[in-house]
Amino acid sequence: MRRWGCALALLMFAAVCCAAPAGNAISAYVALETGAREDGGIAEGGSAADIPPRMLTAYKNAVQQAGQYVPKCRGMRWPILAGIAKVESNHATGRNIADNGDIRPKIYGVLLNGSGAGGNTTAVADTDGGRWDGTAAGERAVGPFQFLPSTWQSIGEDANGDTIIDPHNADDAALGAAIYLCGNGRNLTQRTQLKSAILQYNHSSAYVANVLGWIDQYTAAATGPNLKNLSGKARTVIEAALSQRGVPYSWGGGNAKGRSYGICCSPGGKSSASIKGFDCSGLTQYAYAKVGISLPRLAADQAGVGQRIPAGLGPSALKPGDLVFYATAPGHDATIYHVGIYLSGAQMINAARPGTVVRLDAVNAMSGYAGGARLL
Repeated sequence: MRRWGCALALLMFAAVCCAAPAGNAISAYVALETGAREDGGIAEGGSAADIPPRMLTAYKNAVQQAGQYVPKCRGMRWPILAGIAKVESNHATGRNIADNGDIRPKIYGVLLNGSGAGGNTTAVADTDGGRWDGTAAGERAVGPFQFLPSTWQSIGEDANGDTIIDPHNADDAALGAAIYLCGNGRNLTQRTQLKSAILQYNHSSAYVANVLGWIDQYTAAATGPNLKNLSGKARTVIEAALSQRGVPYSWGGGNAKGRSYGICCSPGGKSSASIKGFDCSGLTQYAYAKVGISLPRLAADQAGVGQRIPAGLGPSALKPGDLVFYATAPGHDATIYHVGIYLSGAQMINAARPGTVVRLDAVNAMSGYAGGARLL
């Protein structure tokens, strides 16, 4: 990749949805030996439809069974398990998942020998003689939830009734993750305790933010937005945007006709030249084209279309279908760097940043709220 090509693209697209990308949340414990991606192993997709049915069944069953082992736990739900498994193994996508939940080929993390491969810098001594991780030369994380064998020994349970407590089994692994996250009786309905549970799983603030983003997205997918009170052009715009949920973010990608390949490079250095999808302003162009409204390409220019809604009125002034803007210096529209489409209930449809997908986000998920614009 030539540096001048990226520099030129940055100059051309400096105002196109340039939210800073989240840090690489994948640690040595979850970097897979095979199938690892340049962006940290986080695969595309993100609606409930991107979860293999057998894995989703395992997550839901684990929620039902967890109370037997951690009766004081509150608020365990399948989107929490899905958020962890998405980041750790992309729901074992690409593996065969048998009816009994066994996953083949097995999923192994990098050997934690302090070599630096996959980001590991500390050697971890073998604890299982290679029973679960296939090697007695050291330790490596295993299964769709990427447990170290020593951790698995303390939280593993038989969830599918085959008398084998196996971290390479979807049911057993999901139940083990539920037990581990519940701790000694956490209330996971409280955001602070949910964050603590995820932090225990991987002591990284970037990892916590990443997993929370997936949990929120799967929660939205589980409940679905309520559109029954919407009609006319606002409904058409919102349905068009919602139809693209799960489509990958692509810097410079998307237009009035739909998804397109992006460019190199985002401010964070991520290339989208091989990613077909949308960035934030490409998504708004697409959705509004469905009602015959042509929008400029740049987020900052889109703020000049329609009736401007001042930031000082707060998000409560927004109505379904409004554009939502974010700026590095709110009050100065030339600094607008991002745009979403307001849905309802303080939520928006959002193509947030490289490494994510089109999804539902809270309006306050982005920094620098700069008001909105009403075009309908």
